[in-house]
Amino acid sequence: MTSRRTHKDVHDPEPSPNAALVGFRRDLHGCLSGWGDALFELADAVLCSPTPVGSVPSLSLEPVFRRSHGSVYKALARGCLDEERLRRLLVASRPLAWPSVFAVDASTWDRCDAETSPERGFYYSASRHSAGQPIVAG
Repeated sequence: MTSRRTHKDVHDPEPSPNAALVGFRRDLHGCLSGWGDALFELADAVLCSPTPVGSVPSLSLEPVFRRSHGSVYKALARGCLDEERLRRLLVASRPLAWPSVFAVDASTWDRCDAETSPERGFYYSASRHSAGQPIVAG
């Protein structure tokens, strides 16, 4: 005679405390294609670096990046990132209690000789020169 197990008899194991992180990393890997494995290890190398990253080649020296030095460049040149899929993943992973925060880059980028704004004038600058002249478009 076999016994039938009911729902009450089945003990669902508690989810691992790292289950959310494991799921996020799995989904993040799914956003990468081409050289996705190398890109994923490159992201790990950035995150695991004990100091600020001073150069891209130095990432190949991180223990989590298990590939050759040349793989860094191949991954960056040939790998692909599904931006929309990543955007959805990041939005879905954001804790609901976090406030909405928006970043706006209001910095200027000198484009002294740009012809895109005909209403721009010129101004004198003792320190900045455009084509050797002390008059700068602005």
